[in-house]
Amino acid sequence: MVMIKATWVSIFAIVAVLLVILAPAAEAVTCSPMQLSPCAQAITSSSPPSALCCAKLKEQKPCLCGYMRNPSLRRFVSSPNARKVSNRCKLPIPRC
Repeated sequence: MVMIKATWVSIFAIVAVLLVILAPAAEAVTCSPMQLSPCAQAITSSSPPSALCCAKLKEQKPCLCGYMRNPSLRRFVSSPNARKVSNRCKLPIPRC
């Protein structure tokens, strides 16, 4: 049960980080924090983000400000590791 909660927290943390990193875009995209699950390990540890993580961050870019406004996700999006992931993926943190 604890592992399941930790996994969900990691996934939400990744999504939050992506929201901070990516600026809103005009593309139509389905906003889902679960799409950022490939970034969970990078956000919750010091491991570098995968290519899939960076691709998902770019895909979810239009959703990041919404994730940042969500109190449940905000603490993950603004974490130091989330900022590192954003930098490593070469994605600017949006100003919302």
